[in-house]
Amino acid sequence: MGIYEELQARGLIAQVTDENEIRELVNKGNAKFYIGFDPTADSLHVGHFMALCLMKRLQMAGNTPIVLIGGGTGHVGDPSGRNDLRKMMDEAQIDHNVECFRKQMSRFIDFDKAIVVNNKDWLLKLNYVDFLREVGAHFSVNNMLRAECYKQRMERGLTFLEFNYMIMQAYDFYYLNKHYGCNMQFGGDDQWSNMLAGTELIRRKTGKDAYAMTITLLLNSEGNKMGKTANGAVWLDPNKTSPFDFFQYWRNIEDADVIKCFKLLTFLSLDKINEIASWDDSRINEKKEILAYELTKLVHGEEEANKVLEAARSLFAGGGSDENMPSCELDNEEYTITDLLVASGLCTSKSEARRLIEQGGVSVDGEKVSNPAEMISLKEPRKIKKGKKVFLKVSKK
Repeated sequence: MGIYEELQARGLIAQVTDENEIRELVNKGNAKFYIGFDPTADSLHVGHFMALCLMKRLQMAGNTPIVLIGGGTGHVGDPSGRNDLRKMMDEAQIDHNVECFRKQMSRFIDFDKAIVVNNKDWLLKLNYVDFLREVGAHFSVNNMLRAECYKQRMERGLTFLEFNYMIMQAYDFYYLNKHYGCNMQFGGDDQWSNMLAGTELIRRKTGKDAYAMTITLLLNSEGNKMGKTANGAVWLDPNKTSPFDFFQYWRNIEDADVIKCFKLLTFLSLDKINEIASWDDSRINEKKEILAYELTKLVHGEEEANKVLEAARSLFAGGGSDENMPSCELDNEEYTITDLLVASGLCTSKSEARRLIEQGGVSVDGEKVSNPAEMISLKEPRKIKKGKKVFLKVSKK
């Protein structure tokens, strides 16, 4: 089985421009492909996970990745899948985010066998009128307005700023093709219109063929994007989402999503995944634990994965070591349990905290708390349990 067939078997491939040509290129290790990452935050998140895993798989098969970090396109913001305008960032913030991305990507990509570029280096140097004449003349506004990536924004008002994003992304592909021999672009399925624009621009400007392939979006069984929690995104930075919380996210996904996530995200062989899939439903928790461990190992390393696995097992068995569980330090020595839940970030408001307490969803050191006004001393660290799955060790600074 070639790498293309494996991607198919894992359910990773959504759309392709020229299947036979793409299959031959990637199976022979002749793809020089790029994936773009706009630095919209100071950490990668689960939404980037699929693309990073794809890049790693293709690199392992002998293909050459071009990691494009969007220091230029980050000034505009991709409207794909959005119903509002992205927050505008200044150049210092974008540059900081770029450096954060580079560090996190090094766990997935062998930079010695990859090309890393920042589209800031060419996009910010373009002369506007020259760009319009050289590139804009090849784009039909009628076709652009029909693109899937603009539909949601059209309903609420698409700014001219965002309207230019497709042209910028297409120019990236053309620039990489011209200067680095890039023959292929990969990305999420919501990028299809932008990617086709790139292949068409290359054909019009050079007469050459270039190819595009989109990968399946990471959706749960209900069709919603995975990687979101009540507190926001699941980040790959351990300072934003702790390894324990990262592990727990995957440990607690819906039963129907487990095998799909094994195929899309882990590097276990398909034979091993099929074996796990054949296990009786009574072993669903074991399946989830293996999934959570494999993904935590991939993102945070084997040593950290072993720590959180041990911590999770001991905590959920009752008691056990809290050495590796998430923790926070607070300023005061004493709080009401309601204020403690809010101050620690376990609840977003006092009303949410009171409701959770009254429903029996809060324990302190293994004892349920039913009175929202009960005082909790932090002279010694306290172990807070929210619901059945969230643990936090709280102490005074």
